[in-house]
Amino acid sequence: MKQRTSAPLAEKIMTEFARLTGLSPASSEPRRYLWTDAFAVCNFLGLYQETGSEEFKDLAMQLVDQVHSVLGRHRHDDHRTGWISGLDEEDGRLHPTKGGLRIGKRLKERRPSDPFNERLEWDRDGQYYHYLTKWMHALNRVTKVTGDFTYNRWAIELGRTVHTEFVYAPSSGSQKGMYWKMSIDLSYPLVPSMGLHDPLDGLVTYSQLQATAAEDPEQPTADLRTEIGDMADMCERKSWATDDPLGIGGLLSDAFRVAQLMVKGHFARTGLLSDLLDASLVGIKAFAKEDSLSLPAEYRLAFRELGLSIGLGVVERLIELFERNEHTFGKEHDLKVQMKALKQYEAHEEAINGFWLQPENQEAESWIAHRDINMVMLATSLSPDGYLRL
Repeated sequence: MKQRTSAPLAEKIMTEFARLTGLSPASSEPRRYLWTDAFAVCNFLGLYQETGSEEFKDLAMQLVDQVHSVLGRHRHDDHRTGWISGLDEEDGRLHPTKGGLRIGKRLKERRPSDPFNERLEWDRDGQYYHYLTKWMHALNRVTKVTGDFTYNRWAIELGRTVHTEFVYAPSSGSQKGMYWKMSIDLSYPLVPSMGLHDPLDGLVTYSQLQATAAEDPEQPTADLRTEIGDMADMCERKSWATDDPLGIGGLLSDAFRVAQLMVKGHFARTGLLSDLLDASLVGIKAFAKEDSLSLPAEYRLAFRELGLSIGLGVVERLIELFERNEHTFGKEHDLKVQMKALKQYEAHEEAINGFWLQPENQEAESWIAHRDINMVMLATSLSPDGYLRL
């Protein structure tokens, strides 16, 4: 197996990220953003496991605390103050995810009476479901690495809270749906349409949290079966295919999580794994035909491409997992065919990483405008086990 980790490069990137965003040394006004920070927590944990350096574990724990104290509270330019859950200071510290977590966008959220502006909405605050599932995953990884189940309990509290508010049943009685974006206090939808992969992310993430909860000596009966059932229903007969590189990478990462949960006996919907690999193949073929990786940096978005690179990093890991666990997967011909087909695209992983490691490409406006998220996802792609392994 080829070496897939570049820990020294990832260390350098993540140390610089900590400095730039006010994590270490700690700033009185740190720059926190939920998606980026979820990957960053996983990266620090992975570097701790890889190097044995307590500094990286400390950075992961400090980042969790900082995210909760910043994104779990109302904005400084909001007339509201305190925890967005409405809890008092003491209870808020004990249950920092009870009200969800803000995205961390630059502009204030849109009020219900304000007209919708699609361009502005991308820069407005609120809560994104697919960012929240990433944070649940990060908290779960903290528990798995440190053995402290408090973090998985916070993840479950977060899951229950946002599930209640993001998921709705249409008045017609048809299949439940989900909002893509909600207000900071979860009182109204900001974007009512459903994200393509949101039910999938919810199903896999809730299953992951439930599996860890079963090991919790204090609360082994934490139950997300209702929420898992809702997500499973919404996933029925869904097509997951997309030509968006970030989306394709997410499908592959989810496939690896599903496979790991299956090995541990915590995921019964075995057909989903093949569906995810099929959708990934459809997407990667379409993406490759576009030949966007031949464009100069100004016309490319690093974090989206790096999402694909992270996903392609699971292909060899999946093959190894299948080979070691034939009792779980059997000798599934389809899975082997899918893996062989996906391996043809592994060169994209090295091409993407190599391109964005070049200093001149990091001088492009497309890199600078999204520097924090680009840095963190490049580090994940270089040293992915902290994010990928359950």
